Amino acid sequence: MGGFIGAIFSLPLLAADLRWDGALYGYAAHSSLRADSVLNPANLIARLPQNSSTAEARFNFKAEGEGLRLTARPILLAQDDRNSFGSQRQTDAYLSQWQLRWRASEAWSLAAGREVLNWGPAQFRSPSSPFYFDNGRSNPMRELSGVDALKASWTPNMETTLSLARITGSGHVVQDSWRDSWLLKADQRGDDWAAGLALVHTPGQGAFTGLHGQFTASDALMLYGEASSSTRASALQSPADAALPFSIAQRSFRRTTALLGSAYTFENGQSLNAEYLHDGHGYSAVEQSTYFTRAAASPMSAGLSLGYAPSLLGRDYLHLVWQSNLMESGGYWRTMATHGFTDGGNELSGYVEHAISGRVTVFALGVLPVGTARQESSSLFRHSVTAGLKIALH
Repeated sequence: MGGFIGAIFSLPLLAADLRWDGALYGYAAHSSLRADSVLNPANLIARLPQNSSTAEARFNFKAEGEGLRLTARPILLAQDDRNSFGSQRQTDAYLSQWQLRWRASEAWSLAAGREVLNWGPAQFRSPSSPFYFDNGRSNPMRELSGVDALKASWTPNMETTLSLARITGSGHVVQDSWRDSWLLKADQRGDDWAAGLALVHTPGQGAFTGLHGQFTASDALMLYGEASSSTRASALQSPADAALPFSIAQRSFRRTTALLGSAYTFENGQSLNAEYLHDGHGYSAVEQSTYFTRAAASPMSAGLSLGYAPSLLGRDYLHLVWQSNLMESGGYWRTMATHGFTDGGNELSGYVEHAISGRVTVFALGVLPVGTARQESSSLFRHSVTAGLKIALH
């Protein structure tokens, strides 16, 4: 402890070795909302923005020395949302991530801060992570904000890492659902494989167990998987009998969620990922059908259906990702397709960015759900487009 306190007092010395980079973002988005939406009729329930304009600055600061490393990622945001009810402007300034890390010895380190506790190779969803089931990889524009944690890590060699974290808050989000949780994380790596185990205890919730692993079968092919066993808090129950109403369980039954995937890299550097996800917390086909039937009964039911639904409505999904060579400096593109086996719905999306100079990049993201108002992917909007530019500052 004395060493840690001494390290804290040496923080001002880090200013001499401060490094930083940053980027300014300006982009506009348009969403074509469904007029016949069951979950959000005439946009009266969710009041989603149809058009928005955003200016954002994202910075990264890093300073280190004498066993200490201080990092911070501040975000400045100004956004104007508009729909048929009017406009709403919001400004925000927050730390998306920050961490003070002290390396006490070759094997031990202590850290405090706000960290994105995300792991695993999955692209579509990450079953092995309790904090980021939606890991943001389907939307390259998305900014993931960390959870507040105190963490001790033990790394006796290059192959093994064991860490214990006390989660003190959920970070920059409204719902502080992870406060006072404990996380035990173990990782082991070999020449052509890697695996990890995550155990999480959260007061009032069932224990979470997550596993992830990957195996490099050849220079071109990687196989991977993630799985978890968990319960959900405030879980919306949608009985198959349509005569029964919605109910909210304080804690759902324990379910298993698993993803199997493969990534193939072509000779030109482009890669294709194929993933199959089974989510035990989702509804069966009959339960999903009655979910929409109940939601259509009244505005209150529609509000319940939107506010308490599981992260994914269905149980089984196929997700494909085809993306360009990540090593190319002039640009990047990514196309994605998702098929929901439970309701037969589909979603196509694509992201592209192109560098028009050394510092300026233009980008665009388009999402096209294909289906009806009673299918998950197409239940709220018909299409959405986001386009803008990014200016590197340093």
